[in-house]
Amino acid sequence: QVTLVESGGREVQTGGSLKLSCSASDPSFSSLNVGWFRQAPGKEREFVSAISAFGGRTSYASSVRDRFTISRDNAKNMVYLQMNSLKPDDTAVYYCAAGSGPFLYKNTAMNYWGKGTQVTISL
Repeated sequence: QVTLVESGGREVQTGGSLKLSCSASDPSFSSLNVGWFRQAPGKEREFVSAISAFGGRTSYASSVRDRFTISRDNAKNMVYLQMNSLKPDDTAVYYCAAGSGPFLYKNTAMNYWGKGTQVTISL
């Protein structure tokens, strides 16, 4: 089992930046694909970004491409999501997830999920 804990969520004004962190409980995290997902009120959870086990490949949803950057530091069992040029539509609970299967970009299977961190973008 891998426990994931997200942090960094807060309220930010439109156009601002925010960096989310995902901390894992187990060193096996370094060999897992990791993704960020988000869920806004009244909407289904959606894919945001993913990164392969050792950072060689990344994937982004069209809505965040060129604004968000996913990265990882396996020595620290950490994954980050740098979010720039934030919009009100980015408001959601952001979840970190991880999976041990093949990296399939936005379709990568995720077996472990964090509890989420709230990101609110104000006007």
